[in-house]
Amino acid sequence: MAKSDITGKRKLKGNSVSHSNIKTKRWQNVNVRARRVWVPELGRFVSLTVTTRDIRSIDKLGLVAYAKKHGFKVPGIA
Repeated sequence: MAKSDITGKRKLKGNSVSHSNIKTKRWQNVNVRARRVWVPELGRFVSLTVTTRDIRSIDKLGLVAYAKKHGFKVPGIA
């Protein structure tokens, strides 16, 4: 299943609306990527499945701070 390890975001159900306003159910998928993220506190890479929005926030805040904000335990950090 496409799901972010940190935030837990996954696909949502929505409607496709035609020109005649007929609604049909469809899935809105999350833009999930498998990434190796460098953690300076550990001195190594950690493999995660994260959304592209998570990647931008990790670049800005750092993995440990971002994970702590969302209640995610980074492997190797107490």
